[in-house]
Amino acid sequence: MVEKLSSGEHPIKVFREYRGLSQSLLAAKVDISQIEKFERQGTAKILKAIANALKVDLEDLLDK
Repeated sequence: MVEKLSSGEHPIKVFREYRGLSQSLLAAKVDISQIEKFERQGTAKILKAIANALKVDLEDLLDK
């Protein structure tokens, strides 16, 4: 995970794969889609829902 995050992979994708979730399952859990492809801007509410679904802190999903 650290290597993927360090190399610039999208944190949502890295944590989603780590948790064994497909894109569609994560989207269904938080009722969104296309965040990983940067086709939609994640609002704070959506990002918090994603963080909760992935069992990570919100800060883990934000660019540093």
